[in-house]
Amino acid sequence: MLSKCNTEMKKTLTMIAAGALMLAACDNTPKFSVEGTIEGAKDSMLYFTHSTLDGVQRLDSVKLKEDGRFSFDAKAPADAPEFYALQIGTHVINFAVDSTESITVTAKLPTMDKGYTIEGNESSKKIKEISLMQQQVQKRLIAIEQNEDMLPGDKVDSLQSIIDRYKEQMKTNYIFADPRSASAYYAVCQSLTDLQGTFQLFNPLTDRTDVRCYATVATAWDGAYPDAPRTRQLCNMAIKGMDNTATPQQKVLQVDEEKVAETGIIDINLPDINSRLHSITELKGKVVLIDFTVYEAKESRERTRLMRSLYEKYHAQGFEIYQISLDEDIHFWKFSCENLPWVCVHETDGATTQIYNIVNLPTFFLVNRDNEIVLRSDFMKGSLEENIQRLL
Repeated sequence: MLSKCNTEMKKTLTMIAAGALMLAACDNTPKFSVEGTIEGAKDSMLYFTHSTLDGVQRLDSVKLKEDGRFSFDAKAPADAPEFYALQIGTHVINFAVDSTESITVTAKLPTMDKGYTIEGNESSKKIKEISLMQQQVQKRLIAIEQNEDMLPGDKVDSLQSIIDRYKEQMKTNYIFADPRSASAYYAVCQSLTDLQGTFQLFNPLTDRTDVRCYATVATAWDGAYPDAPRTRQLCNMAIKGMDNTATPQQKVLQVDEEKVAETGIIDINLPDINSRLHSITELKGKVVLIDFTVYEAKESRERTRLMRSLYEKYHAQGFEIYQISLDEDIHFWKFSCENLPWVCVHETDGATTQIYNIVNLPTFFLVNRDNEIVLRSDFMKGSLEENIQRLL
């Protein structure tokens, strides 16, 4: 009887094992791989982790042998780059993965997190550059904090100077240079640790300049990865920052109404992102929406979607948009309008806003085919689309 039970049990286990093998063979989930060698790390535990928005998740681990070789794979990111790390003790190698690429890492202890090489993902090379600079900055901050010969005021000034210079490097070389990249996200979201604890390098909730950095990356990611949770995170932080650091409303300025009556329209001649000048009068013969706006505003994304819808629907019938940005951050403006199909220009000295008596933003005007202003948004009756249709 016992022998019969053992036989049946063996059959069951065999069927389960076969089923597992079939499931494994049928697993078509896209994956990426990370492999390589960590020299001088025999018997060390190497951990493979995923840095999610909810915290660090351990994906796998291996006890390294004499040759230091390792190989991991994991589910490929679905809708945006994701961030991972290899760790032995306090030594961490951070890297990004865009899709199903194969990442190769070569390093050695005890300089694993400083002298490593990484191939297979360009952003990961940039992340290495950032990580090395970050380590140096943290050392300098701690050295100043430990310096007993410095006066407290001098310490504060020196610490702030180091942080400011480092932030400028991040903005120029990583954030504004390629805001769609994983390295830009990594740069803008990074933290520093000194003797006082850990703090955000860029804090959009308290610093208007930092808001622009977040908003630049948020806008770029919204264009490239609109459904990604990380995009929502960036956008939410930028919007909260805009609310927290909002500036007072612009002073009301008056327009010379006689001049408008004489010409039908006061011409605007402003540069686009390539420094080419565009004027309103050169659009005579078309129905034109002159739009004064700020891309940094929290409602800007939804408004841009509306503009795109109107443009695609009526452009072939002679409708044009002449959009004037009043953003203080020119880099942010350039990245925001880079892929927009209509005329995008930038106001730098406030002259046009004075001439057109711009009190609130956004404000728009509709211009008929004879190049005459016929409607201002403050006095519009009916929907914008209805008024466009009437002029066409």
